[in-house]
Amino acid sequence: MSVGSYVLRRLLLLIPVLLGLTLLTFTLTNIVPGDPARLAAGPQASDEMVEDIRREFGLDDPLPKQYLNYITGVFSGDWGRSVLSRRPVTTDLRAYWPATLELVLASMTLAALIGIPLGIISAVKHDRWPDHASRVYALIGVSLPSFWLALLLQWFVALKFGVLPIGGRIDSMVGAPDHVTGMYVIDSLLARDFEALRSALLHLFLPALTLSSGALATITRMTRSSMLEVLGQDYVRTARAKGVAERVVLTRHALRNAIMPTITMMGLSLGWLMGGSVLVETIFDWPGIGLYAVNSALTLDFMPIMGIALVYGVVFSLINLSVDVLYGFIDPRIRYA
Repeated sequence: MSVGSYVLRRLLLLIPVLLGLTLLTFTLTNIVPGDPARLAAGPQASDEMVEDIRREFGLDDPLPKQYLNYITGVFSGDWGRSVLSRRPVTTDLRAYWPATLELVLASMTLAALIGIPLGIISAVKHDRWPDHASRVYALIGVSLPSFWLALLLQWFVALKFGVLPIGGRIDSMVGAPDHVTGMYVIDSLLARDFEALRSALLHLFLPALTLSSGALATITRMTRSSMLEVLGQDYVRTARAKGVAERVVLTRHALRNAIMPTITMMGLSLGWLMGGSVLVETIFDWPGIGLYAVNSALTLDFMPIMGIALVYGVVFSLINLSVDVLYGFIDPRIRYA
């Protein structure tokens, strides 16, 4: 099967998965006790005002009709409106998504750039002090909750020493760069606004470091384990016996064959990072989808919650598809089926 046919089949299979996701999310949001119309109207609102809001957003319709209207709207590009902001959900998602994407990509970049070399060093220096140090770090990184690490970094780095900002995306005195992608680092580079770039990077570092800690530890452990297995293979010993340089043995022979499980873990970690961004964005006041999800959940704003779940479902599925396609480019022996 060609790559194009494989990708098309996977995309078609994505449709029933997303339909099931919307049905599950719709059911869960509607069995939660509470009245979103009452919360949106306020504690002093009269019953007539609450009923007006309920009619305006279709909350007085039977649940099957509400779900049918939602699905029809999704396929036509209308994901409903937020009861809290009164804006279309798609407008809010376009505003909040770039911040989350920037944070997740920065976190994964940190995790990969540090975790893969650290795992290689740990495997090469097996049972020596670099290996023991990396294993201790990996254990701490996996065990330490992200919210606790975030608070520690805020207190120690931002408050005690004042080295980095405590929250937000950019200094208010600098201002956001011209909007192109919505990701401040990229937009600052495109605009050649180096003051905005400096401020965006300083604000991004602590949230990205916090969010990447678990993924970094997992990637380190996975790379170490895979490298140890590959370094014991006959072809690696043969290459060394032929006098091939150690750098070439590690990169061209060992790492290329050991990187497959790490790529799988990185793909899964991207999905976990998006889910973990909820706490990190809330603590660092990072205006992304995670913070938007928390505010929507607190006010029982169902349409944004369903929209966020749908976005996460699509992104997670596309990440898995990209990882599967990437396998074929790394290892020609893999065939798509």
